[in-house]
Amino acid sequence: MSTTEMTGEVTTPAETRPPARTDRPRVRRLLSTAGPLTALLGLCAVFAALAPGFATASNAMAIVEQAAIPVVLAMGATLVVLVGGVDLSIEGVMAASGLTFVLLAANSVNGNDLGLLAVLIALGVGLLFGVANGVLHVVARVPSFLVTLGTWFVGLGVATVLFGTATPQLADPSLAAWAGGHWLGLPVVVVFALAAVAVTVVLCKGTRLGMHTYAIGGDESTSRLAGVPVGRTKIILFAVAGLLSGLGGVLATIRLGVGDVSVGSGSLFLTLSAVVVGGTLLSGGRGGPLHSLVGVLLLVVLGNGLLLSGASPYIQQGAQGLIIVVAVIATGWPARSRLRVVK
Repeated sequence: MSTTEMTGEVTTPAETRPPARTDRPRVRRLLSTAGPLTALLGLCAVFAALAPGFATASNAMAIVEQAAIPVVLAMGATLVVLVGGVDLSIEGVMAASGLTFVLLAANSVNGNDLGLLAVLIALGVGLLFGVANGVLHVVARVPSFLVTLGTWFVGLGVATVLFGTATPQLADPSLAAWAGGHWLGLPVVVVFALAAVAVTVVLCKGTRLGMHTYAIGGDESTSRLAGVPVGRTKIILFAVAGLLSGLGGVLATIRLGVGDVSVGSGSLFLTLSAVVVGGTLLSGGRGGPLHSLVGVLLLVVLGNGLLLSGASPYIQQGAQGLIIVVAVIATGWPARSRLRVVK
């Protein structure tokens, strides 16, 4: 009697067994990576056919310049989202840093003239806001949503106090020249954006901090048990995000030429939307700076193309909102099993 007959088990020939479904994760990764880029290229093709002025060198440069500051902001926001957090303080930090910069540089309301030192101090203000966000979140164990929502309005309050009663005009010619100046054949603001992307990519892909960032976003409890310094990593990431928000505030103030409390108005929506649209998972652990770069370009191209096509502002807002909802569903659906509670 054969072994099969003795045990009563029925074996299935190898050639008739259903193939293991090992290709699904690979397809999901491919869609999350190539999907936003494919959508960006598709939008460019559609608008090139519909809007005569879209596919021109001047418009392409306008898109790149318009995307530069949101790219800087998105790099910081991406780091926070990768660990499962969120930074809502962007507009407040931009306002506080921008007013600090213009009041310490040569301006129309006081006798200060610190030059590049004014830029460094303004970046320090953004860094302090970021450290405060991280410490309050980690040490006081307050959700990042609430912490950064509070510091958003703290930043706006600080900027309002600094603004005073007269609009400070930037009077430093060397710094004001950055608004329309070029480095290496590129607009200054674009150079800063490319530098921010390069630094963030290196941080995420080539450092221990980046490895810890993805580990915490993937599973914070397991990372803590494995010895990953979760608290310290989060504080550093929030600090970098604050620093980049401060840089965005300085660059926006230079382009505007005056100190303005509303210098960052609308930046929060565009920044966080770009991070999500680019494919970075809101629960953390997947995505990265290049995803967010594509997300920013996609939203900026969408707005630019609709404007050139003659679409009303309401249609533009509706289209952006629809894309964001679809992107959230597309990025979150494969990882829905990790989200035990949806609030």
